Amino acid sequence: MATEILLLLVRLNLVASGAILVVMALRPFARRWFGASHAYRLWFTVPIALVAALMPPVETWGPIGSVEHLANGAGAWISKESHLAALTTAWAAGALATAFLTAWRYGRFIAQERSGRAGPAIVGVLTPRLVTPADFEARFTSEERRLVRAHERAHMDRLDARCNALVLGFQCLNWFNPLVHLAARAMRFDQELACDATVIHRLPMDRRSYAEALLRRHSEMAAPPLGCSWSGAGARLLMTRLTTLWGRRPGDARCELGDVLLAALWTVVFAAAWAAQPPYRIAEPGTALAVDLSPDTPELPQVALPALRHR
Repeated sequence: MATEILLLLVRLNLVASGAILVVMALRPFARRWFGASHAYRLWFTVPIALVAALMPPVETWGPIGSVEHLANGAGAWISKESHLAALTTAWAAGALATAFLTAWRYGRFIAQERSGRAGPAIVGVLTPRLVTPADFEARFTSEERRLVRAHERAHMDRLDARCNALVLGFQCLNWFNPLVHLAARAMRFDQELACDATVIHRLPMDRRSYAEALLRRHSEMAAPPLGCSWSGAGARLLMTRLTTLWGRRPGDARCELGDVLLAALWTVVFAAAWAAQPPYRIAEPGTALAVDLSPDTPELPQVALPALRHR
């Protein structure tokens, strides 16, 4: 059982890595031509590929292929008792360490919240709530506070906190894959840009006030691991957000074209991830099975004896 789980983990990481590379290559193009929201939606490509990889494989006829021989060889190597114990221990230790680090980061954020130094941010998974710093009213004007709340409300409407929690769990289980951590950081980057685009689309006359509110961010605050931060992380994200605010929003026709291209991409990725699985081989019709009837052969099941007597 442990061997099958490890092999499944390896296969899912290969599929996820391929999907991540596709998204990383397409996201700058998607943001430029179809807007930040389409670039963020590109990340649905990864779970779609994972679902396809978990679908039942295709049934086919004929001898085992080279991919299946490779999979069987990897399974045989992993199933060795010494290898299996070492791999299981290393994977479990890494997953627990990643989960502990996440819990420590969340505890640090809660400590900052209690001291009035955290926020604006959305925290919580099942019941998200808005966290604001003690000097929220002094630091932001009434207009800027309205825009900050609109930004965080957009996060809550799209269930971004729950999405981030799922990604965090995937990171813990796949701590050994650097592409997974890179993708999580890039996804949060696109998430903030998409949220900004949503607010500006709803309030197009408030671009300047929104940019000023971004500049009054808390640069030293800890980002909540289970939630969404107003300021994000890093100066690069802040500069990109400020630059994107003044960009022209794609027209409706281009957005519709982006929707069609996204659907086409997801269809192709789903089909490719499903077809990439080693097929389930079944015996060809009429294939005779060799039966060893030597004296040392164990007794055959009773259901097979009538067929042998007719021979």
